Amino acid sequence: MITIMVITDVANDKDRTFAEVLTNKNYMNIKSTFLFILGLFGFLISCESGGNIKSDNDVATNKSNIVLKGQSKVEDGVSAQNILQIAMSSEAHTTLVAGVQATGLEDVLANNGPLTVFAPTNPAFDKLPQGTLENLLKPENLQTLKTIILYHAAPGTYKKSLLKDGQKLYMATGDYLHVERSEDEVFVNGSKILTTFEGTNGIIHVIDDVFLPVKK
Repeated sequence: MITIMVITDVANDKDRTFAEVLTNKNYMNIKSTFLFILGLFGFLISCESGGNIKSDNDVATNKSNIVLKGQSKVEDGVSAQNILQIAMSSEAHTTLVAGVQATGLEDVLANNGPLTVFAPTNPAFDKLPQGTLENLLKPENLQTLKTIILYHAAPGTYKKSLLKDGQKLYMATGDYLHVERSEDEVFVNGSKILTTFEGTNGIIHVIDDVFLPVKK
């Protein structure tokens, strides 16, 4: 707050007329000084106000630059992928991914795990009798397709190097798959493991066959 006080003896000069006061040189000097001070006062107020507006704009700009992200939205381009992400990025597993999405199993392959998945390639699905896959993708058969996909998933982490000949793997369907090992080659349910990928929540073994559960 700025206070300006101008004290003159003109106001006390009661004997002069208004016209005489206006023509008085001392008064004119005082008047000019007062107007100059008044103008300076207005300039200071304007600058002070403008400064406040700039500050407010700066605050508003800072607020608009704040971006809140949950952990699930973090994308750094460096972190390792989970099983679902690995499958979705593979051109050789588009059929498997389509089945996973149709049966709503995305969360199963993306959760914390650990999980081991034996992932059939597209050519593996082509080995099925003609019309089998199309029939499984029908709404009334999705539960059967879901069971087939879960038949390829085993709770736990089973690295290729740790799989032993004669071992039995417990699958998510409650069934067991038989492991055969011959030196560096490993077969599960008679299908050779072609390659292996390690995700943040488990292991993917690529195979060239589709496992079909035995009807009980």
